[in-house]
Amino acid sequence: MVRSVTPNFQGLRVLVLESRRSKEMAALVTTYGGRPVAAPAMREIPLDSNPDALAFGDALLAGRVDVVILLTGVGTRAMLNVIETKHPRAAVVAALAKTKVVPRGPKPLAVLRELGITPWVIVPEPNTWRELLETVDQAVARTLPAPSVVEGSGPRTLEGMRVAVQEYGKANSELLEGLETRGARVTRVPVYRWALPEDIAPLQAATAAIARDEIDVVLFTTSAQIAHLDQIADAQGTREAVRRGLQRMVVASIGPTTSEELRHEGIEIDLEASHPKMGFLVREAAEKAADILRTKR
Repeated sequence: MVRSVTPNFQGLRVLVLESRRSKEMAALVTTYGGRPVAAPAMREIPLDSNPDALAFGDALLAGRVDVVILLTGVGTRAMLNVIETKHPRAAVVAALAKTKVVPRGPKPLAVLRELGITPWVIVPEPNTWRELLETVDQAVARTLPAPSVVEGSGPRTLEGMRVAVQEYGKANSELLEGLETRGARVTRVPVYRWALPEDIAPLQAATAAIARDEIDVVLFTTSAQIAHLDQIADAQGTREAVRRGLQRMVVASIGPTTSEELRHEGIEIDLEASHPKMGFLVREAAEKAADILRTKR
């Protein structure tokens, strides 16, 4: 008989960098016996006068877009809001419904369902750029003759297709390169960017606490959070101390996309949520963090 593990942080100090759902996440940490340190690390700044989104809207309504890839729910809504300053919502929805729309995960999929739009494909978890490209390849293979193959590049499954990618924060270079390798003509549609929160005092205090080894666990929900920790640490002159502090903490990631980008920034991941959702991240960190910390220290 397998003994179930009761999730419990055992009083560990848990840094919560999430912004939109900071209070909810901190409450979960408390429920699981942790001491939350809430330090929202970022805010989203919509690109209101967004020529890229407006140009995409013009192309979409003119029938000059074959595939639309939606990476985030918030970004999808922001993009539609910008386009609707120029085109009626009904016309935008009708144009999207005639297009092959690919939501990367559950949040942009929820927006499509609200609009009554059926996606071309649904990307399986963990919803990274790899699953997205594989799913698109499979969809093309089911509907078209065998694609051409360029030596060293693989199948040209999107040869000549016009693909628009709704972006968030920063471009996903692997996804863009993968689309181009498949022969797509890619258009980027950025709709918001990350900035430091208006009140940076909690983040300043948390960064200083990491440098003093006063935090036990950190929960990352996006890789942009480490960039802002670094920015604050640079201003404090504690970047090396913060990086050393992270090595002595339990670093938990919400999912493969965030983990991959954190590793690219030189951050080792101790724990990755089995599903890329906040509840799974907090619960699984509560189950495992104390044991991981004992091993690391």
